[in-house]
Amino acid sequence: MQRLASICALGILATFGARAVAVEQMVAAANPIAAEAGMAVLRDGGSAADAAVAIQAMLNLVEPQSSGIGGGAFILYWDASARSLLTIDGRETAPASATPERFLDDKGEKRGFWESAVGGQAVGVPGTVKSIDLLHRLYGKKAWASLLEPAIALAEKGFSVSPRLAKSIASAKHLQRFDATRDYFFDAQGQPLEQGTILRNPAFAETLRVLAGQGADAFYSGPIAAGIVAAVNASSWHTNNITLSDLSAYKAKIRVPVCQTYRGYEVCGMGPPTSGGLTVGQILGMLEGFDLQKMGWGAELVHHVAQAEKLAYADRAMYMGDSDFVPVPTAGLLNSQYLAARAALIDADKAGPKALAGTPPGAQKLVLAPSVTPGLVGTSHFVIRDAEGNVLSMTTTIESGFGSRVMTGGFLLNNELTDFDRAPMRDGKPVANRVQAGKRPRSSMSPTIVMRNGAPHLALGSPGGSRIIGYVAKTIIGVIDFGLSPQEAINHGHFVHRNGKTLELETGTDAATFEAALKAKGHAVKVGTLTSGIHAILLGENGLTGGADARREGVVLSH
Repeated sequence: MQRLASICALGILATFGARAVAVEQMVAAANPIAAEAGMAVLRDGGSAADAAVAIQAMLNLVEPQSSGIGGGAFILYWDASARSLLTIDGRETAPASATPERFLDDKGEKRGFWESAVGGQAVGVPGTVKSIDLLHRLYGKKAWASLLEPAIALAEKGFSVSPRLAKSIASAKHLQRFDATRDYFFDAQGQPLEQGTILRNPAFAETLRVLAGQGADAFYSGPIAAGIVAAVNASSWHTNNITLSDLSAYKAKIRVPVCQTYRGYEVCGMGPPTSGGLTVGQILGMLEGFDLQKMGWGAELVHHVAQAEKLAYADRAMYMGDSDFVPVPTAGLLNSQYLAARAALIDADKAGPKALAGTPPGAQKLVLAPSVTPGLVGTSHFVIRDAEGNVLSMTTTIESGFGSRVMTGGFLLNNELTDFDRAPMRDGKPVANRVQAGKRPRSSMSPTIVMRNGAPHLALGSPGGSRIIGYVAKTIIGVIDFGLSPQEAINHGHFVHRNGKTLELETGTDAATFEAALKAKGHAVKVGTLTSGIHAILLGENGLTGGADARREGVVLSH
């Protein structure tokens, strides 16, 4: 409450898990301290790109289980002066020595998830630092070092462990396996840190100090890089791990946005190696022929969305991967005639069987990939709009909560290589998302900017593993089809069908009340916890309206 009072004293509107309205500048992020760091940059005349650097550095400190400089990110950035939309791919890469059999045992069988995910064998070359560095070099106004200083100062001073961080530490598996991680997240008696504990991270402060003084390249060479390689090798059961050469060779990539028209809007997201932009676009493209508003927010709507999701997830599993390695038929997957044909498979009255992939124009059919990756929470999302009209939507991750559990230099390393398919072949054919040297694993991250009349109208995204796609699609439908505010759309209960055995409904929400009606349509329903972290900004005629996800510790700050 003291921090909130100080924010209000500065004339800034703050809302925690509720909407905020502003004229010019806004930040929506998963942690109040990180959001404040970004807002301070905007108040001082910085750009959305500057604020993103400050937010990411602070998130690494106060929400380490979800993202950080040991992971990767996808960024959408609207340059208001050039009226152009840019996307940056900061996804992690597999080591140059990696092979498709990386996660198979001596018998050629796929290893279990936790056996694969915990330790250095799961660590991909981190891309977050290069991605925010590229963003800053293109659009930054403030000095790089100044943007890292708030996180450096707080790492040295210490911060209060939040309720969510404390709960995450207490519930995480295998978090005590490695000394550095155990010593940081547990007390001297081996107990998980409790809410309110003051946690200092001088090692992280020193890492950031090096990056502030020497720039982003200092992460990919020299002592920081050597520390990464050593920590990975010391904790891995594999020999072909990331090397100094892998780190020095890493590049963040500028890619073309993937856009799909919907109700007169243009929904733009990241293309491969994430499946997010394509799969969200497919879902919306199939639903455009249905009057969702007339259905109302109820079981009929959920049924139709679920059927579209099943079809889109089937295509995702078949075709989507790193387009630098596999021939992803991007245009074909969003082809209007193809999507109309897929939409014709939706039965208004009953749920069909598990969907099969279609054959979009330009497809080179490989083989249906195994089912979705584990829905583990190790991701964060934030959105920014600055005074000049620049807009950023960024999803940042270390894969599962606490990543690989390997820590060096005060930060956790990702376990992103388990986002590859651990079984590289099926029926004698290669899987699109198999491990390959230098390849980026398929993601579900879906940072999105919805355009109207050639300018941003809505910026949003979410964590949540492979469920991210459903969370984002639901929120867009709420805003566009039903005229809801971002907060109202976020607050509605989640429903996601990933073309597995069940239609998932969020417990304790309006979505759970549709269970009986959906079962009557033939759906196998599972009601449970669906923890998103959606953050959104609507750019309306009367200013900015933000939404933050109370399922985490979301906050909107505006000025």
